[in-house]
Amino acid sequence: MKMTSIKMKKKLEERLARDEWKATFNRDKDTFRIEWAQSGKGITITIPNVISKYEARGEEALDELEDHVTEALRVMKEDHKLTGKEQHIFPVIRAASFPTETEQGKKLVYTEHTAETRIYYALDLGKSYQLIDEDMLKKEQWDIDRIREISGFNVRSLETNLKQDTVYGNDFYFHSAGDGYDASRVLNEALLEKLKAEAKGELAISIPHQDVIIFADVQNPEGYDILAQMAMKFFAEGTVPVTSLSFLYEDKQLEPIFILAQKKPKKDRKEE
Repeated sequence: MKMTSIKMKKKLEERLARDEWKATFNRDKDTFRIEWAQSGKGITITIPNVISKYEARGEEALDELEDHVTEALRVMKEDHKLTGKEQHIFPVIRAASFPTETEQGKKLVYTEHTAETRIYYALDLGKSYQLIDEDMLKKEQWDIDRIREISGFNVRSLETNLKQDTVYGNDFYFHSAGDGYDASRVLNEALLEKLKAEAKGELAISIPHQDVIIFADVQNPEGYDILAQMAMKFFAEGTVPVTSLSFLYEDKQLEPIFILAQKKPKKDRKEE
């Protein structure tokens, strides 16, 4: 029997029933919100997205969602400090359309990255993390430069284990540790420079969602198409999607492939 928004709403109500929480359903927006009854702090869930994951993975998808919501609400209730927890501050990659404010109106700290992506900053809390807002910085008299420096150092210290796959003469390297910062490896310039130096062709990078990053040594035109297909597949499956576009890495810059691939096919680029 087909899953509907009303049926999914009932499932979520059963799973997320707590005396201290309040649940509301917005029929017009097709969203389900769960929040602390006293403070009003909470999380809004888009029902169609949940249904899509449920149809693909069944109750396992709802188990994962329940864990995520429970942890997110726990974090919202706590007051977190940055001082003394410098080693737990990391950059996270989000889509350029990601909100710049919390639902409570607090302005998030972020840095522009590409036309498709932004860099936000997070305090790691173990099972989850909290995005850092401007109020947190002001309380401890920090500035964004300090956050950038600390988070940049921490992301460079993360271990990177790449799994290789070769398709039609192109080498693809995948990293998915599930630590919440897989996409953040794109900010490790030393790693990118190493891969660029070792590449036989062009180094391309895809960050389709938070929990995966793909590096590609593109050695023929087919490589671009293969990477694009991979990126679209991962983008559709990701819990926190970033972008379905991929990028070429040149001169320490990321440039969208869909522009450069049309103007400069790989063969022509190598002849310059």
